[in-house]
Amino acid sequence: MHSRLLRLLVLSLVSTTSLAQSPSQSPAPDPSLQTLLDRIEQLEKRVNQLEERERKEAPGVTNVLERAAGEGKPPQGGATPALMQHPEHVTTATEVRETEARYPSLQFRGFGDVDFSATDQRGSTSGFNLGQFVLHVASPLSQKVSYFGEVSFTARPTGYDLQVERTIIRYDYNDYFKLSFGKYHTPIGYWNTAFHHGAWLQTTISRPEMVQIGGTFIPVHFVGLEAEGSIPSGGLGLGYHVGLGNGRSSLLSTAGDAGDSNNNRAWIAAVSARPTRFYGLEIGGSAYRDKVSPQTGGNFGEWITSAHVAWTKEHPEILSEFANVHHQDLQTLQTFNSQAFYVQVAYRFGWQENKWKPYYRFERIHRPVSDRVFANVADLMGSTAGVRYDITNYAAFKAEYRNSRHGIGGPRVNGAFFQTAFTF
Repeated sequence: MHSRLLRLLVLSLVSTTSLAQSPSQSPAPDPSLQTLLDRIEQLEKRVNQLEERERKEAPGVTNVLERAAGEGKPPQGGATPALMQHPEHVTTATEVRETEARYPSLQFRGFGDVDFSATDQRGSTSGFNLGQFVLHVASPLSQKVSYFGEVSFTARPTGYDLQVERTIIRYDYNDYFKLSFGKYHTPIGYWNTAFHHGAWLQTTISRPEMVQIGGTFIPVHFVGLEAEGSIPSGGLGLGYHVGLGNGRSSLLSTAGDAGDSNNNRAWIAAVSARPTRFYGLEIGGSAYRDKVSPQTGGNFGEWITSAHVAWTKEHPEILSEFANVHHQDLQTLQTFNSQAFYVQVAYRFGWQENKWKPYYRFERIHRPVSDRVFANVADLMGSTAGVRYDITNYAAFKAEYRNSRHGIGGPRVNGAFFQTAFTF
């Protein structure tokens, strides 16, 4: 293309020069013109060589960039930590172009795991089982409106239990204000919003007991509306979450998907800081207020306060959070306070492409015996030690040992657990 344009330009100049000459001049070739034509021929050859080189090199460069985008890591360097590889946070150039071209643009992501467990607890059995099979559905509806959904299939003795874990439509006005409606994970503490359903997302096999899926210590899910965004704070990196909606249902381990259990709305407020000077550090706190009406009877005011510190650079990784659940019997005005915390430390070694990540977690739950709201919550003191080995950027092996004691004076239980977790 470049050579054709160059030839046309020169021929045009030659024609113009010839027309401007006197008719009586001799048509014999001009030595200077011949030199110019020879020079043009040399330039054409050079342009052809450059174009041929570009055609040979372009596919290689394109393939490297496509692989980097698909794997969620730069073309050079070691493996990216698993926490940063989640496909939810990786957008390829093709996806960007498709999203810009049309709405909606539906995308799917999935998670699964296969587990083996064996404990010395009386009455327990060892063996394999399938963990949660989770699907994430995302679709931008416009430049500022998007939808996200999460469903899970959990194996039960009688079949599979299907649950809608999250269903959110969100309006992004700007970085400082984003409004969403639907069902989402309650922003209490750190773990509940950092690691969603899908065991591959988290370092360990198990979640801390205080944020256990299907647990009752904190409300894992929340149905209503939520506003979130950044707070202008320079390098401090402040952010906020404010929500209003249904609290727990009469079965405290579930949310009010079909409506609140009483005529009282729950609210949640959380603030966090992510200083740019300390990349990977997050410090935050939250407060949650509700009125609960458990199946055991009665009405209780519930006030949950929490604080957390997380350092996620993986060299090391440190996660810790604390929560206090305050209950007040609205008839007798008697109050109860239950506390829970955990500290988890992990370290991703640099050898063998950063694939090995050993970890340890200590956790504790304490509740007053007289707290009728938490009648099914037992005291807990436990330790968890294990190692994660990332087979690829999208699959991992985990091995874990747990030693725990439930209840005051209860027996200690030892267990070995193994898991293959993956995302696709």
